[in-house]
Amino acid sequence: MTKKSKNYRAAIEKIGEEAYAPLAAMNLVKEVSSAKFDETITVDFRLGIDTRQADQQLRGTVSLPNGSGKTVRVAVFAEGEAARAAEEAGADIVGSDELMQQIQAGEFNFDAAVATPDQMGKVGRLGKILGPRGLMPNPKLGTVTNDVAKAINELKGGRVEYRADRYGIAHVIIGKASFTAEQLAENYGAVYDEILRMKPAAAKGKYVKSVCVSSTMSPGISVDSSVNRNYTESGE
Repeated sequence: MTKKSKNYRAAIEKIGEEAYAPLAAMNLVKEVSSAKFDETITVDFRLGIDTRQADQQLRGTVSLPNGSGKTVRVAVFAEGEAARAAEEAGADIVGSDELMQQIQAGEFNFDAAVATPDQMGKVGRLGKILGPRGLMPNPKLGTVTNDVAKAINELKGGRVEYRADRYGIAHVIIGKASFTAEQLAENYGAVYDEILRMKPAAAKGKYVKSVCVSSTMSPGISVDSSVNRNYTESGE
């Protein structure tokens, strides 16, 4: 069994077993984030869905009002005018055949990928490489588009992806420990509303079973999902 640090044990004691209102939870997660780097804040939604069923899949993107705090490097598969538009919009890597060759050689100097529709015949051949890394452009996520500038701006501006895993848990980044509690709570509210909006029609019973927020190095903190929209409520 891995021995927990003194700070981690102290955090567990401070958190207790209470379910906190969103803003109170964000204040607390900042308080117990004691690492020397700017920790990432993540929310886990445990949902009443069976993702083994095709009609209970949950995947999409949501734009965080205050950004994610992460610098996103974007690669764009495009040629001609679309490639020039991508460069002007601030894409980190733009190309077609050469970019494919770099990826096949194991070079992944990007965090997200966008492709114009005419490039997908080529990009599709990279599915076994990009897919497992979550980097495959997808029209449902807005990353297969002719409006590459819009996709780039959204990705760099704080759009994050969510996807329920085989246990029905969706892990979503909502910011950094350096954010204010209010900024984190506002991002949380946007994500929660999106999760509710995208509830699969086939889902039965209680949909949101539990919510937990944590930083990179902290224990999880239970969030009271009954006040998800009133994210400024302190819970005090």
